[in-house]
Amino acid sequence: MAIPKKKPGRTATSGTAVFRDTLYTSRLLILADGRAMSVAQGEVSVPVSDTLARGYLEQHPDFQLQE
Repeated sequence: MAIPKKKPGRTATSGTAVFRDTLYTSRLLILADGRAMSVAQGEVSVPVSDTLARGYLEQHPDFQLQE
């Protein structure tokens, strides 16, 4: 059996958190500070250090943090 390849940017050591959108494959999210985040192909990536974006995505019921 083949071992699935991991996509780059998905590990905790890379400094990027990837969230899967369980409802839409593409949409635009507007944060409280006015910044926009784009969901593309059902995923959105944010820097681990971006506490506002991570907090928004972690609290939103449509998003799941990917391992």
